[in-house]
Amino acid sequence: MTWNDQWADAAACKGAGPDELFVRGAAQNRAKQICGHCPVKTECLAEALDNDLEWGVWGGMTERERRALLKRRPNVTSWRGLLEAAREQHVTAAAAVFAS
Repeated sequence: MTWNDQWADAAACKGAGPDELFVRGAAQNRAKQICGHCPVKTECLAEALDNDLEWGVWGGMTERERRALLKRRPNVTSWRGLLEAAREQHVTAAAAVFAS
């Protein structure tokens, strides 16, 4: 699984209107469900974290969840780099399990 630089074209929310993703309260849980099986959820989240996007649900996380993550990991300089490396490690580990 490679990083998709054109992630917005493949996003599960591509056809959703802003009123579905830039919401508050309980509506955020409904917006997060759109992200549930999105094939580019990680790319979307990295975009939001690397660019300090403050509003809306991105990569399955609300603005509050993203702020908390940024606060816990202040030394991360590239969320894309971190998430891309983590994905590669996960895929490699999963492949090793299936191969044995």
